[in-house]
Amino acid sequence: MGRPATYSTEQLLAAAADLFASGGTRALTMSAVARAAGAPSGSVYHRFPDRPALLAALWLGMVTRFQDDYREVLGQEPTIDDAVRAAEWIVEWCRQNPAPAMVLQAGVQAFSPELWSTASKRELAAIDARQAHDMDAVVERVAAQTGVPEDETRFALFDLPLAAVRRHLIAGQAPPARVRALVRDLSRAIFRAES
Repeated sequence: MGRPATYSTEQLLAAAADLFASGGTRALTMSAVARAAGAPSGSVYHRFPDRPALLAALWLGMVTRFQDDYREVLGQEPTIDDAVRAAEWIVEWCRQNPAPAMVLQAGVQAFSPELWSTASKRELAAIDARQAHDMDAVVERVAAQTGVPEDETRFALFDLPLAAVRRHLIAGQAPPARVRALVRDLSRAIFRAES
């Protein structure tokens, strides 16, 4: 029976996210992740056989975590209040998780998906398809409740909070607390204007 792992995959990916937040993709080397996590290099290579595998795991792990948390906040059959709360939550998630938020803000192309394994590319395609399906369903449901056109609903739910945090994340900072209230109030105003 083998020894239990001292350094978890989550710890290594958290260290990788911190490195990315402070130094971009170039900072993401296997040895840098090991140093940042305080782990031997073997621990990193045991989980990620090469740098493309590390980059894939970082992106896929962060985007899955964000999407799962978002779905939980939104609920199974979201109301207008749930949708507004979820838009506001995007800002708060970025405030509480600035390094993972910076990873997501960079976009998948920053992590060289063309170099990923076939399995990682398939996982990315599945995640993207599920996200598109789920978000289309949310937009359709909220638009039907409010009478707001679907493009405006999508803007209030996704584009607005993402735009609100973007400049802060690009600058390497967590969004200020005030941004959360702005997103809440503006998304509510969009829905009230049509309902």
